[in-house]
Amino acid sequence: MVYPAENRGLHEALARDGAIVAELPLGTEPQARHFPRRNRIISGMALGVVVVEAAARSGSLITARLALEQGRDVFAVPGSPLDPRCRGSNDLLRHGATLTESGEDVLSQLGPLVERALQPRPRPAQSLETPNVQSWPPLEASDLTENDSGFELVLERLGPTPVAVDELVRQCHLSAAAMATLLLELELAGRVERHPGNLVSLR
Repeated sequence: MVYPAENRGLHEALARDGAIVAELPLGTEPQARHFPRRNRIISGMALGVVVVEAAARSGSLITARLALEQGRDVFAVPGSPLDPRCRGSNDLLRHGATLTESGEDVLSQLGPLVERALQPRPRPAQSLETPNVQSWPPLEASDLTENDSGFELVLERLGPTPVAVDELVRQCHLSAAAMATLLLELELAGRVERHPGNLVSLR
């Protein structure tokens, strides 16, 4: 669904000259809890992610982390240390993101990748066989609804002591993909905190 409605022209331009990709059913109402899943696709399709401004607990930081996990370059625009809206982006710089003040900073890093991506590729011979497409593991609908017990299952097994995500998957009998989505939503809501070593705890 086009949201907000005034973006319809942009939507049509993307459909004509770019790509529109979604994993939710057609007609799904836009909801904040869908944004991390959407941003995972955006960062996966991109060569790099630029964070212009992000507070300490901004959803943009989740997108930056997903980009790193996908092997993408992360760029951050520096901001005033006195501005709380810049704490997250400044923290990215502290942890190794590329300092970015102009588009040239991005192109100098990604230029060779862009040139390689724009080179024409020979078209493969058409085949009647169904291509073997690697996709994100399907999520059970019951794992993603707010009325489901998935959130309760996870929260019941979390406390102040960090727990391994793999152990949560085993205890809750959920798929790794469903667990990743639940933890993203809980992290975005400020209920869960991540720790090094793929550990999580209650915030």
